[in-house]
Amino acid sequence: MSPLPRTAGRPSIAASSDAGAAVARWLAPGHDHPWHGEPVPAAVTLHHFGYVRLIACAAGPLRVARGSRPSAEDTAAAGDAVALVVPRDGAVRLVQDGRGAEVRSGQLALLDLRRAFSAEQVDAARMLFFRLPAHVLHIPGDVLRTLTARALTPSGGVAALLAPLLRRLDDTASRIPAAVGERLGGIVTELVAALVDDAYEAYDSVDSSPRTGPEQLIVTIRRYIDQHLDDPGLSAEGIARAHLISVRYLHRLFQGEEVTVGRLILRRRVEECARELARRGRVSPSISVVATRWGFRNAAHFSRAFKAVHGQSPQQWRRLAAAAATGSA
Repeated sequence: MSPLPRTAGRPSIAASSDAGAAVARWLAPGHDHPWHGEPVPAAVTLHHFGYVRLIACAAGPLRVARGSRPSAEDTAAAGDAVALVVPRDGAVRLVQDGRGAEVRSGQLALLDLRRAFSAEQVDAARMLFFRLPAHVLHIPGDVLRTLTARALTPSGGVAALLAPLLRRLDDTASRIPAAVGERLGGIVTELVAALVDDAYEAYDSVDSSPRTGPEQLIVTIRRYIDQHLDDPGLSAEGIARAHLISVRYLHRLFQGEEVTVGRLILRRRVEECARELARRGRVSPSISVVATRWGFRNAAHFSRAFKAVHGQSPQQWRRLAAAAATGSA
């Protein structure tokens, strides 16, 4: 994990002629698609609140996108990141995971920066992009995929505090001391996680996107996997048998899912282990107990799988989480 910046102020500023490139560079490596029309004055600023990055863009027309097959270099540079999109004025059209939504002032939206997406402003607007490391939110991949490119409205509870806080941060970012900025980054993270919990509960019970037979079967299989992660014997063969399909058809279903069944099981187990280790910190059970609880039979295998997903060992992950919880990170 890179060191936290020592100042929240002194923003980086991009010239109007390079606004799209600045957003793409600071948000996630991708391809800026310039709009061929009348030039519109624009300014892009970058502020840091601990590990949370605020990219404020006053521009129009503008389109930033990431292709469906990013290079290995782009994937590595983009890192483990999620963006919360906050229109202050105007609207932005977002596309990801087969969905598109127009998001307006007063609404919020999520993008997974590790996968293909596009964000387009047809008219002049002021947009805020809050970039957060995905792992600090502890959002399972399937949950995030359900919520990307949807217009979300914080309607109550803790999440209702989020939108006004984000606007206030935009107004005062350059005057906030570094230490305060780091704490505010943690508060933003907790509120984003609360927003995700509220939104997922709504979309999980009433999905606004009709699904075909194979798409619904994929959703059912993903839920089955989540319900049986603690079973060390969970396998493609068992999943196929439980759903009365062949193993070959099961693999065919997941050809368009960017992950094989085996890797999905492994990734979800690692995500749940990471969530438990981070939330419980030093009082959590031993790493081997957590690994066994989520279906890992071999400690060495668990350690390799964890590092492949998060770029650090389980020991390092728990140590950093404990330090962050006590404010010593």
